[in-house]
Amino acid sequence: LITGSEGYRKKKRIQPGNREWVTVIQGVGASGRRIPPFVVFAGKVLINLEHFNTHTKSSTVGRYQLLIIDGHESHCSIDFQDLCKEKNIILLCMPPHSSHLLQPLDVACFSPLKRKYGDAVSGLARNRTHYISKENFLPAFKAAFEQSITKENIQAGFRGAGLVPHDPQAVLSKLDVVVQTP
Repeated sequence: LITGSEGYRKKKRIQPGNREWVTVIQGVGASGRRIPPFVVFAGKVLINLEHFNTHTKSSTVGRYQLLIIDGHESHCSIDFQDLCKEKNIILLCMPPHSSHLLQPLDVACFSPLKRKYGDAVSGLARNRTHYISKENFLPAFKAAFEQSITKENIQAGFRGAGLVPHDPQAVLSKLDVVVQTP
């Protein structure tokens, strides 16, 4: 297990490299509402639209839902797009390498989540747990999740991404663009 975030020089390895990857898929809304995380242990799974629908349909105003995802090729298959169309889900794929600016969870939630999860793992290590099993992962993740994927952080993510309220300058001002003249 390696804890730490990109951009931080100090990373801690407390577990051998023969580990199993865990993927957590999270959905949030501009109101600060979150759906339960969808945890995937080992293996390839497309985004589970039934999970998304189950937890969002009742609060949807109107006929359509909007699902904003990163532009990863596994999320943009024709089959996935057809399934979204069938369920009245408008799919919006962000441009590559832009989620740190445009995706509310990346803007304001994932960094605190990584920090809190790292704290939980460090606590386990102090108690002589040096291998994070599925049984250890879930309580540690849940505690970190509850402290970081909060209504306040979610709303801050939508503000920071310039989505709600609509403010393109919130993103444009963060771009490092150099204009060159001939």
